[in-house]
Amino acid sequence: MAISEDEALALLNEGDEKIFGLLSRANEIRKKYKGNKVKLCAIVNAKSGLCSENCNFCAQSAHHKTSADIYPLLSEKEIFDFAKKAEDNMGATCFSVVTSGKGVTKQEEIERIKAAVSKIKGETGLNRCVSLGILNRAQIKELKQAGLKKLHHNLETAESFFPKMCTTHTFKERLDTLRIAKEEGLEVCSGGIFGLGETLAQRIELAFCLKELDVQSVPINILNPIKGTPAFENHKPMSPYEVLRLIAVYRLIFDDKDIGLFGGREKALKTLQPLLFIAGANVILVGDYLTTKGAEPNYDLQMIKDLGLEVENN
Repeated sequence: MAISEDEALALLNEGDEKIFGLLSRANEIRKKYKGNKVKLCAIVNAKSGLCSENCNFCAQSAHHKTSADIYPLLSEKEIFDFAKKAEDNMGATCFSVVTSGKGVTKQEEIERIKAAVSKIKGETGLNRCVSLGILNRAQIKELKQAGLKKLHHNLETAESFFPKMCTTHTFKERLDTLRIAKEEGLEVCSGGIFGLGETLAQRIELAFCLKELDVQSVPINILNPIKGTPAFENHKPMSPYEVLRLIAVYRLIFDDKDIGLFGGREKALKTLQPLLFIAGANVILVGDYLTTKGAEPNYDLQMIKDLGLEVENN
């Protein structure tokens, strides 16, 4: 039975000496609902840099001076080639086309993404996902008709903390995109980035907002601060135990949903990476992230095998 907000906050506040009891509890729930199966997601940074928004952690924001690459939307072939590589060489089961910017404003770009999604549907076994920022109903309908199965759109942080993270758009705009996607019959993947200075209570606030939305998958990202972004200044990294406790509590909150650890996991967990699955996660991102490098896919596949887990096939 899923836990309440008060129970969740109490668990996040527990001392490190109780961590393994919590992990064991979360692991049992993961095994009950997910067995020994792990999902592998991969992404392509299909359009990079010059984002109009000022999210304080983002290396691609035009408001920040970083070394992030800047380039326009990739071609249909380039996007498909990334997807094919993710399936053939990384073992990925889900592939997401990610673009920088508040949303996609050019119809030509929507058409190109639709063509790529359609090709991925026709020529791979991958679950098709996009992360294109704030979208309207017409755009979501078009993408679904082209073969889109899942929309990824992080709320990023609790509504009460959101204005400290971003001031160029609102929490409600993000929420509306997710609600429309659900109304149009898409699976919805939404989570956040942690370590921005939010309180433990705000981490729980975000979780229960996502629970009310009934999202299918919750990606957890841990801040990997990029020089040149406001989040880089005065950054206090989360400890490995703090990260594991967060994953475990989210598993207890969401019980049968997919819980993933995505951005920042290598730096955040260090040598404790394998424990992310024991903490209740059943999804990881393989390959590179948007502006930072990830682990070698073979390392992740070996880690999964060593734990007696298996990659889930679609």
